[in-house]
Amino acid sequence: MTDPTDPPNNQRCGYVSIVGRPNVGKSTLMNAVIGQKISITAPKPQTTRHQIMGVHTTDEGQIVFIDTPGIHLNPKRAINRFMNRAATALFHDVALICWVVDATRYSAEDENLCQMLQKVERPVICVINKIDQIRNKEDLLPMAQRLNESLNPDHTVMVSAIKSRGTDDLALLLMRKLPFSQPFFDEDTLTDRSERFLAAEFIREQLTRKLHQELPYATTVTIEEFIQDGALKRITACIWVERQSQKGIVIGKQGATLKMIGSDARRELEPLLGSKIFLQLWVKVKDGWSDDERALGSFGYNESSIG
Repeated sequence: MTDPTDPPNNQRCGYVSIVGRPNVGKSTLMNAVIGQKISITAPKPQTTRHQIMGVHTTDEGQIVFIDTPGIHLNPKRAINRFMNRAATALFHDVALICWVVDATRYSAEDENLCQMLQKVERPVICVINKIDQIRNKEDLLPMAQRLNESLNPDHTVMVSAIKSRGTDDLALLLMRKLPFSQPFFDEDTLTDRSERFLAAEFIREQLTRKLHQELPYATTVTIEEFIQDGALKRITACIWVERQSQKGIVIGKQGATLKMIGSDARRELEPLLGSKIFLQLWVKVKDGWSDDERALGSFGYNESSIG
């Protein structure tokens, strides 16, 4: 007799953690594989601050990705220490680890993470990303050789996440290395994060993209109100900054910057949430919140948000 718990059609399923130093394209990679923007992206480090789950389901099975913050070398602020904990918490609780490196640069932060992964008893797939930025592909071979000698990963794969090159092959490789199991989630599930969480993240993405220098790192977002009003979602969000002088910069002249942030966040959120959105933004000051453990907890940066 067939065991009713056996996976149908020899399906596979498991968790895959995506790790790497800041700004190597981890979120872009996950979004490319699952075919939907779940994790926010920006051409600046420290965009991802939380673990973000993305689910990729096919006839062969299900890959449950965990996108993680970039791992910092010698983090100085409380929020950076929180992000390091979020990134390393799943080293031993996943089926596979995807270590993402930037094809254009191998840094001390990469080497630090390589040494950490040497102590992890989980299969590691090394993903060399941003190969579209390398004109002569033979120039990638020394990096691949270095990674293979340093870590001896199960596989080394080259991709361009932003152009979705090589991502299908990567997904197939990962799927076939997962254990046989029934899917953990329904086939239409893309993430376990709430709409409130996604709304806050997509607003923060626009802050990261629109603001300059260090200001994006001094901002965070909380959702004050999230109401379904017929076919309309009414969202009120608060943007928090660390100093009074930053408040005026976020608002902009005659509110122009804040209006642009809200408009672009709404445009990104509507297709994801499948609804028209009325978005209202406020800006408030919480002195030094990013280096204050209590403030971080009140803004959702706490151990309960780490898997």
